[in-house]
Amino acid sequence: MKRSFLALALLTAAPAAAQTTAPFTIGGQGFATLQAAVDSVRLGTATILIAPGTYRDCAIQQGGRITFRATTPGTAIFQGGACEGKATLVLRGSASVVDGLVFRDVHVGDGNGAGVRTELGDLTVVNSMFLDSQEGILGGQPTGQRITIDRSTFSGLGQCDQTPDCAHAIYLANKGHVTITNSRFERGRGGHYVKLRVPNVVITDNSFDDTGGRKTNYMIDLPDGATGLIARNVFVQGSHKENHSGLIVVAAEARTYPSTGLRVEDNDARLSPGDTTSPAFVADLSHDRLAVGTNRLGPGLRGFETR
Repeated sequence: MKRSFLALALLTAAPAAAQTTAPFTIGGQGFATLQAAVDSVRLGTATILIAPGTYRDCAIQQGGRITFRATTPGTAIFQGGACEGKATLVLRGSASVVDGLVFRDVHVGDGNGAGVRTELGDLTVVNSMFLDSQEGILGGQPTGQRITIDRSTFSGLGQCDQTPDCAHAIYLANKGHVTITNSRFERGRGGHYVKLRVPNVVITDNSFDDTGGRKTNYMIDLPDGATGLIARNVFVQGSHKENHSGLIVVAAEARTYPSTGLRVEDNDARLSPGDTTSPAFVADLSHDRLAVGTNRLGPGLRGFETR
């Protein structure tokens, strides 16, 4: 299990005002704003290098294939900026990569303020942090979109009391594939840590620490069903939850996608000290034949429940 090193970098980031050169560059050409850099790409392919600093910028990608990359991981911090009342990065290109960036304090009127909102194109997020916002990563499209999230941290995210609908650390919907690996989830503030309305999932080698959570629900919610693999994750269920009943819940809202063969194996799950609830590690409402293998469960956890 890989732990993010980016928290140390937050302490050393210089303010944007201290920059002596353009903070956003493409192939040596500088831009004063992130949106100006994005607009210059048009339908092409480019990497936008982002210098250390704290920025209020946001940007909308309308086309092309763009990599948003911090020159030094963890030192490019986007704080509070939201385009279209949605997110710091609103992505509608052919493909997008987010590498080494920090997003924090994103709040908007509809309760879904996110660091990244994906609306078109494949998405890869790596080595990034999403902190103290309504949502970390949100969106999707009704196609075979592929989303990959690796080596990233999600902390202080989610809400269920600001608007009628909850927000979550990650909430994605598409008809393709979502992979989440080597990432950390902690200190949720409502909703679920991971909510995926997708037919195929891989969720492996992550840590879910809910001990500092407040008003949280499930660790992993697959509300429409799904197949794939959930393995080698570490879960600690907190005691200050809105819903204690399950850690991984399948098809709680619909049976849109078949769940036969969904593998849940080699995970480690515990209740936090003093938690006297008795949740199901896997709660299934699909009534398909899931492949729940051997998992290491602490006292008080029930391995499987059909609802």
